[in-house]
Amino acid sequence: MSYQREFGRRLRVGLVGLGGHGYRTLLPALNNLPVSLDAVCDLDAGLAVQTARQYGAAPYTRQCDMLAGQELDAVLLAAPPREHPALAVEALDRGLHVWMEKPPAVRAADLDPVIAARGDRVVVVGLKKVFMPAARKALELLALPGTGALTGLYARYALSVPETGGALPARRDSSHWLAEGCHPLSLLLAAGGPVKAVDVHRGELGDCVCVLRFAGGALGVLQMSENLSMSQPFEQYAFVAEHGTVEIFNGSRVTFQRGIPYEYGGTTGFAPEGTDGGLVTWEPQHSRASLENRSDFVQGIHAELDHFCRSVLEGRPATVGTLEFAREVMEVYEAVLRAG
Repeated sequence: MSYQREFGRRLRVGLVGLGGHGYRTLLPALNNLPVSLDAVCDLDAGLAVQTARQYGAAPYTRQCDMLAGQELDAVLLAAPPREHPALAVEALDRGLHVWMEKPPAVRAADLDPVIAARGDRVVVVGLKKVFMPAARKALELLALPGTGALTGLYARYALSVPETGGALPARRDSSHWLAEGCHPLSLLLAAGGPVKAVDVHRGELGDCVCVLRFAGGALGVLQMSENLSMSQPFEQYAFVAEHGTVEIFNGSRVTFQRGIPYEYGGTTGFAPEGTDGGLVTWEPQHSRASLENRSDFVQGIHAELDHFCRSVLEGRPATVGTLEFAREVMEVYEAVLRAG
């Protein structure tokens, strides 16, 4: 791991959107990335000036002025999702690379102009659940030849789906489902692949269950409840394959249950000899002030930005958090609203 001041090559970037998320999460994460923060931009001029002074960057209130006034390689977009497509196209048209925070838009179709304008530029959407180390490990385990085909997926999340009568909300409307729904959906799609059908079932006490039928044959369940406390661990995933089960709890613990040699009525020990079977667990080390237990690393924020930076510097397309994948996630998000 290198720190910003240690990289020999750095991208010249401008950050658009200096609200709570941009300031609290993105700016600190840049400390471990090969970037030079040359400009910041926000509609709030005072916020732009204050932040620019703190980070030694040039302040702007409009992206177009920032692009005209600075020699940049890329922009980082942390604006409201309804603004992302137009801002991304504006930057791409000037030959810049683009990273954008999730959700990337309000509608799946709003990403089509961005895809058309991308050309050979790198565009990454910050779907952090797909980038978090726990997810990367889970996907690695599921891809092992001995694990077998994925048959079932389960996710639990503190969330609710608004009742819209089957219609999509207005583009300027915002909801918790828009902001948070892409988190569990993105990881389920990363593991299960394309979704061919969506069913939604609502309980009388506020819980909601989405049933996802994947094109590859697996069945997924997304259980959502507003009654889950946000102050306690509320996120859980389970991926059931033919010869093993992978689970993620609280984004920071991965388990791989390989099973043990077993015969009903005949097996007398639950811990047979050797290490070929049983449960394997991975989790961060919390006893030291190290990087793997820091929130931007555990949650995948560093990984998504690092993937973007390295793709640009190495001249290769992004392979995770692509526009096409983000559009698939948005399509499922819309299907849930129509079904619910």
